[in-house]
Amino acid sequence: MPACEYKSDCHTLVQITDSHLFASPDESLLGLPTGESLKAVVELVRAEQQNVDLILATGDVSQDASVAAYRRFVELTGPIGAPMRWLPGNHDDARTQLACSAGQDWMQAVTDLPGWRVLFLDSAVPGRVHGYLAPEQLDLLEQALGSAGERHVLVCLHHHPVPTGSTWLDAIGLRNADEFFAVLDRFAGVRAVLWGHIHQEVDRVRKGVRLLASPSTCIQFAPASSDFALDTQLPGYRWLRLYPDGRIETAVSRLQQLDYTIDYSGSGY
Repeated sequence: MPACEYKSDCHTLVQITDSHLFASPDESLLGLPTGESLKAVVELVRAEQQNVDLILATGDVSQDASVAAYRRFVELTGPIGAPMRWLPGNHDDARTQLACSAGQDWMQAVTDLPGWRVLFLDSAVPGRVHGYLAPEQLDLLEQALGSAGERHVLVCLHHHPVPTGSTWLDAIGLRNADEFFAVLDRFAGVRAVLWGHIHQEVDRVRKGVRLLASPSTCIQFAPASSDFALDTQLPGYRWLRLYPDGRIETAVSRLQQLDYTIDYSGSGY
């Protein structure tokens, strides 16, 4: 995978998503200890990436929305040695996540890097699985894009704003995607939209904007499935290189082995 030849050439970002951690390190999700799989993915990041500028944790950090789970995420991702931003997913509790961020900038909605702006939107709806961007989030999007100046922009959220081809997943995506894209389409500086939630890889282009989704650090969902189904691909993460000219290089990297037996007969999570 290409690296920045010089630090000023580009920014290296790492997306760590849908870790589904529990308060207890002994808990597992469909047979997979989520803390152990996150730890293995972090080790993979450390082996493959140098000088990471920012960790993007795009939701479902925790499965049980516990303080202990959020603290474990911070501890387990700490060895990457980079600043972190996280946003809530449908399994998270935004208030708990915010409380765990006290004194830190982890829930900062706008992060500026030289030549780039990274924007984090909260698409979680308390008590619901689907996503929705409330009016204040759409206002935030418009204001952040309008004030970006010459910066290129990467927009991050949890829920998918485009269909995936999986019937059950598309029923729990972003419900007001049309409003989201109506704002996005007015600003030429947007280079990519990045999300989690679907536990699988997506890389496509819409009106010149890269649309990206990434594997979970735990279980993976089977693409193009009518009902809940797991994929046999292993956990992973996405790396991104953001260049001064707005170009993005990105790919997914996965574990090569997993020392746990996943329950592929599971009907939900």
